[in-house]
Amino acid sequence: MFFASDNWAGAHPAIAESLVKEASGYASAYGTSDLDRRVEAHFNQIFEREVAVFFVGTGTAANSLALASVARAGGVTFCHFDAHVNADEGGAPEYLSHASRLYPIEGRDGKMSPSALHTAVSRFDTPSVHQGRPMAVTITQATETGTIYTLDEIDAISAIARSKGLPLHMDGARFANALVALDVTPAEMTWKRGVDILSFGATKNGCWCVEAIVFFNPDMAEEMPYIRKRSAQLFSKTRFVSAQLEAYFEGDLWLDLARHANAMSDRLRAGLRASNKARLAWETESNEVFAVISKEASRQAQEKGAKFYEWLVPRDEPDLVGPDDTLIRLVTSFATTPEDVDRFLDVL
Repeated sequence: MFFASDNWAGAHPAIAESLVKEASGYASAYGTSDLDRRVEAHFNQIFEREVAVFFVGTGTAANSLALASVARAGGVTFCHFDAHVNADEGGAPEYLSHASRLYPIEGRDGKMSPSALHTAVSRFDTPSVHQGRPMAVTITQATETGTIYTLDEIDAISAIARSKGLPLHMDGARFANALVALDVTPAEMTWKRGVDILSFGATKNGCWCVEAIVFFNPDMAEEMPYIRKRSAQLFSKTRFVSAQLEAYFEGDLWLDLARHANAMSDRLRAGLRASNKARLAWETESNEVFAVISKEASRQAQEKGAKFYEWLVPRDEPDLVGPDDTLIRLVTSFATTPEDVDRFLDVL
């Protein structure tokens, strides 16, 4: 009953086998092997255009270096208040982008409000060295609250970013989960909506350690090789990252793994709706589920082996949880089984 995080899950067998296959022999280093080139070409195929791809070790590195690539003195990046870059990355985005700062934007369901974004960015229309200047907009897909930006919602945000001359970055730590939930192509959810840079996450979806920064206009990536090297994120044996991705993409495994994780969350949501011991905190569409249960039920479930995190109540839902209750987050993964879900529901 491991629902604490999809980071707790291991690697899919096909991905582990691909790593073993590459463990012998020799290949040129620093992203120059034939395998690296094949995977780069696969990214072009997936996104239906030529892209520039840079592998890094963590989602924090992907987000932080993506923003660093568009950094400028006095820069301000606009994000949702609960975005991972703002709430969970220990200041790394600011640190690695030369002390630029994040400007949190409100919005329900974990999604940035276009009107609030427009108001915030417009505050900088009159240049001032004291206030700084807009640098970028970043959104999280799927969001930190398990919701998903629709294509129209991404369009609305990208239109504001374009009108202000700002690049739009997407934090895609759970990119595949959002993609299959919307049932659209990678191109339709990114550059066709105006996204300029993507943090492409695969670690949460069955890989061992794979994150990538994708530039949909390769000309924007001119500084990234130097930024990545300076940040100690240039792997020498890059083929071991590419080996994971080759297996990840083979036969659309990555999409199948995300569909399974989402389906397990659907099963969990259905069980919680039918429960008299818990209730859904809000509706989600990806592989994250948030529920309100009693503190006693939380304690008993954890004593019986259930793993999950108690979660902070969102700023826009201050009355969501009563004094005897708690908000919990449950995350499913490619490794979650129907039996895991059913056993947890039985424990509740």
